[in-house]
Amino acid sequence: MSSVLTAANLLTVSRLILIPVFITAVYYQRFLWALLLFAAAALTDGLDGLLARALDQRTQLGAILDPMADKLLLVAAFVVLSLPGFTLTPPIPFWLTATAISRDVFIVLGALVINMTTGFSRFRPSTPGKLNTVVQLATIVLFLAANAFGLPHVYLRVAYYAALGMAVFSGLHYIAYVNRQMGHYQVNDKP
Repeated sequence: MSSVLTAANLLTVSRLILIPVFITAVYYQRFLWALLLFAAAALTDGLDGLLARALDQRTQLGAILDPMADKLLLVAAFVVLSLPGFTLTPPIPFWLTATAISRDVFIVLGALVINMTTGFSRFRPSTPGKLNTVVQLATIVLFLAANAFGLPHVYLRVAYYAALGMAVFSGLHYIAYVNRQMGHYQVNDKP
């Protein structure tokens, strides 16, 4: 096996492959399938990192693909599930979709600008950022379960506000976190 085709990278690629299949299941209102596909994709999110560490298979490709696959999965889910007419329950509120996507766009653009202007490139996920991903994944799972099993959708409001709160908090925390990391970088690593 080449250094690129690791078990962890194959799991990440499988997550990317599941995205259009998941979207198709939602389009045809096969919500149990959509729930199972999304849960499987979310499970690979945790497993690929564990495998990479356990088998010492960390690769540069994996470091790029893993966060990209995470973001594509969540963006695809939020977008398709916030479209009117695709779901049995009222769709995910657009304000939540816009907030979730905007947070990630601001972080990526901010990292790009910081890298281009200072050379700093040690952008690591923060604990609140990881928790934000878990809350977003859980929100999507709950939403899909409500559609798959005909559950009352009233409780989804709590999940929406939890996801909104985590997106805002983790975004603000990440700004402070990167600022501290850059300060450390400028003091210790720059000539």
